[in-house]
Amino acid sequence: MVGVIGGGQLARMMDEAATGLGLRLRLLAEGPDTSAATVVHDVTVGDYTDPATVKAFAAGCDVITFDHEHVPTDLLHELVDAGIAVRPGPEALVHAQDKAVMRDRLSALGVPCPTYRVVPDAAALVAFGDEIGWPVIAKTSRGGYDGKGVWKLDSAAEADQPFTHLTSGVVVVGEEFIDFRRELSALVVRSPSAQAVAYPVSESVQRNGVCVETTTPAPGLDDDRTVQIQQLALGIAHELGVVGLLAVELMERPDGTVVVNELAMRPHNTGHWSIDGAHTSQFENHLRAVVDLPLGDPAAREPCTVMANVLGGSVTDLPSALLHCFARDRRLRVQLYGKEVKPGRKVGHVTTYGRDLDDVRKRARHAAGYLMGEDV
Repeated sequence: MVGVIGGGQLARMMDEAATGLGLRLRLLAEGPDTSAATVVHDVTVGDYTDPATVKAFAAGCDVITFDHEHVPTDLLHELVDAGIAVRPGPEALVHAQDKAVMRDRLSALGVPCPTYRVVPDAAALVAFGDEIGWPVIAKTSRGGYDGKGVWKLDSAAEADQPFTHLTSGVVVVGEEFIDFRRELSALVVRSPSAQAVAYPVSESVQRNGVCVETTTPAPGLDDDRTVQIQQLALGIAHELGVVGLLAVELMERPDGTVVVNELAMRPHNTGHWSIDGAHTSQFENHLRAVVDLPLGDPAAREPCTVMANVLGGSVTDLPSALLHCFARDRRLRVQLYGKEVKPGRKVGHVTTYGRDLDDVRKRARHAAGYLMGEDV
C-alpha cells in the first residue's frame, strides 16, 4: 500500500502507473474534488499539516510518498521515528521545501548556484543588490511554486515587495539575476538500494513562472554536456539521499555553463513527456523506487518529444474539444487532469513525438492551443 500525500494531477498520474505495477494506492487529498481524488478509490480527505490526520493516514500504508513538498518536515520526522517508510525522507525533502537550506547545502557540495544571500529585511536586500548589481531575484524560502513567491526586482525602490505578508518560518532569499540562454531540466530516479537512472535532459519554456512546453532531448545539447548535467543531478540525488524522483531545474548561461535553479522531489511537470515518450515513465520509476523495485529504462522512444501544457482558457468542455485534436493528429497523446477550467490553471498536457522536431513541435502547439481556445 503506497500512501500519497496530496491530491493533484501528479498523484492522479501516479495512480495509473500504480495500477500497472499491481500496487495499491491510498490518497490523502485536500478535498473530495481534487484531480486525483476523483479517480483514486481509497481516499482520505484531510489536512496534510495536521499531525493526527497524517499519522492516522500513514498507519495503514507500507510507504509514504508525495504529490507536493509542503508537508511539515517535523511531522515527517515523527512518521520516520514511528517506523513508517517515508520516501523521500525528511532529511532529503527539506532541500526541496526550503530554498535557503537548499542553497546552503548545494553550495557546500560545490554545486554551481547563483550568488545568493538570506536577507532579513528590505535594507539587507538593498545592500545585496547594491553589492552584486541590479536587477536581483528575491524568493520566499518556502511555499512558492509556478512563479508565486518569486520577484524580479529592478531597483532598491522595489525591495519591500517580498517582505509583505511573510508567514512564520519563512525568510527571503536574494539571488543573482541570471541572464540565461534557456532553462533545462534533469530528472533522475534513485532507489533505497542506491540504483539510479537518468532521463534525457529536457529544455523547458516558462511564461510568467509557469512551464508551458518541454522538448526532449534538449536541442543542441551535445553528448558530453548531457552526461555532465546527468552526473550533476545523480550526484545531488546521492549526496542528499533522495529516494524516488529528483528534478533538477537549471539555467544555462550563454557560455553553456549551468547553475541550479530549483529542486523537486516527486514527479515533475518537465517529466510528463515520459508517459508516452520514454520506455518507463517518471511516474512508474518513482513508484518502483519508493517500493525498491529495479528501475526501468528511462531512454526516449523517439528522437524528439514535445510536451505542451494545457492552461485554462476559453474552452471549458475539454473532452469534446478532443474531437478536433484526435481527428487532426492520430498520434497525439493527451492527459486531462479532471480539473475545473480556470484562467492559467494547468488542466492537462499534450505530447507529440517523431523525428522532425519542427513538425513535432508544431503538432504539440496546435493541439495545446486548440484546447486553450487560441486562434490556431
